[in-house]
Amino acid sequence: MKSVTTNRIPIISSLALLVFMFSSCSKENDVQPDTPQKPVTEEPFKGTAPFNTLTRITNLQITKEDALYAGVTPPFYYSLENNKAISPDQAKTADWDIAFDGIFNSFLEGNSSTDKSNKGFRGGGNGGILILPLPFDQVTTIPADSEFKTKSRAVGSDDAGAFGEGVGWYLYDYGGTIRGGGAIDKKHVAYAMPETRTIILRTAKGNYAKIKIISCYKDVLTADKMFKDTPKMFLTFDFILLPKGSTKF
Repeated sequence: MKSVTTNRIPIISSLALLVFMFSSCSKENDVQPDTPQKPVTEEPFKGTAPFNTLTRITNLQITKEDALYAGVTPPFYYSLENNKAISPDQAKTADWDIAFDGIFNSFLEGNSSTDKSNKGFRGGGNGGILILPLPFDQVTTIPADSEFKTKSRAVGSDDAGAFGEGVGWYLYDYGGTIRGGGAIDKKHVAYAMPETRTIILRTAKGNYAKIKIISCYKDVLTADKMFKDTPKMFLTFDFILLPKGSTKF
């Protein structure tokens, strides 16, 4: 696992095509991430994340290169509260808050001990996840617990792109025509949607986090610099953590 610093896809017939879509992974429609409205923590992540503070995770590698192109992407577990990756052998525990699974680890789920499909089933976690079609700064109210999804791979690709599965955190530009103007090097690019999508997470311990995923490309934060050959599945995202019982962000 590389160190993390602050500053911080209709069903198709073969797995091979799924892998091609991302590994064969655009210049128009620049997507500029929202300017943070609160201070971003600058110290390295070594302990518990502070509440009520905007925190940025930069270049979190959730899929290793060798697994990426082999088409084998095991789940990746992460603790927001402790700002660290969690070993897969700890899946059936409350140690992690968010899992990245599915094709290129691009589908997300919270840690729920009650849902049989969830990777944390019977592990003691009280988590869940949902996504709202709103900018980060416009999400100010924490949804009711009944609105959180506990199923496996609950949030993934967006209907605005190819192979969408509802409201998702990224738009997949299969042909490079949605945001890439048809350019060859802009085909198969996955664009995070920080300008219109916000993820809300209930952590395994019942706290809350508001998350804005900015990019899944290494050292790249804007759409104009995302190309099919840019190193991928290095997540950069902002989040704010609030304690259990909170109702407002």
